[in-house]
Amino acid sequence: MPTKSSIPVNPMTAELGEGIFVGRITTEDFHLYEQFEGFDNIKQSHRDEYHLFFLQEKGTTSIEIDFKKHTIKPLSVIFIHQNQVHRILSFKDATVSIWAISDENLNPEYLKLLEDISPAKPSILKKEKFSVISEALSLCTKLSERKDEKLYHSLLNGSCNTLVGLVISQYLVQSKPLDKLSRFEIVTKAFKELLERNFVTAKSPTEYAQQLNISSPYLNECVKKTTGYSVSHHIQQRVILEAKRLLYHSDKSVKEIATALGYDDYPYFSRLFTKVVGMSALVFRNKNRD
Repeated sequence: MPTKSSIPVNPMTAELGEGIFVGRITTEDFHLYEQFEGFDNIKQSHRDEYHLFFLQEKGTTSIEIDFKKHTIKPLSVIFIHQNQVHRILSFKDATVSIWAISDENLNPEYLKLLEDISPAKPSILKKEKFSVISEALSLCTKLSERKDEKLYHSLLNGSCNTLVGLVISQYLVQSKPLDKLSRFEIVTKAFKELLERNFVTAKSPTEYAQQLNISSPYLNECVKKTTGYSVSHHIQQRVILEAKRLLYHSDKSVKEIATALGYDDYPYFSRLFTKVVGMSALVFRNKNRD
């Protein structure tokens, strides 16, 4: 097995376009996509440099995202964030449309909303919504092929952002509008956003409470009433998720991983991992390695 120093990242290569790619995969022609550098490792666990969207038209696709397996059924859509580690497990009589877009090509408002809805689960679409997204996707696909257009990139960018907006809209329908959130929910949302950016450097509830200009007990009250779990629980879960990713997808030692995640006290990190996961870091690695 080759040495892996970190989690593989699939780049947005020239074959995939200038920061935007639109395509379709079927069970029959899946092997054709394996010739593209950006798709040759999609059966291996990896992250992407871009935001990825799947529209399941027919059949089923089995995909693993951060150690959770999902079966995507017809008339479903799913968004995969750049930070999520994932791999394709199987296609069964499947037809899947995909589109990928880099940060710099995304509408800034959409980029922020994608952060808010991540991690996203597969969402089953009503026929009307599926039809609208399919029509937008068809236009986007046609535009992607018209490279001689004077405004080619602008047209492709606009149509792909429309697709992204339609998917975000679908997810937002399933969540409570911001102006309907309670104070507890607003605080919890802000905490989770801070946690995603700071889990390596900030490990205590007090640090997050200070950044939110509230007391630590109040922060814990908000988070626990909204999610059922304490602030410390969420911090530990986020750290351990990243530890699992590195244990599974890299050859870094447990001590190196502890240091990378902000723990100078290696024995403490080792005990924490065992407590949260129910097994030691090395047992987890040996049990789950490809």
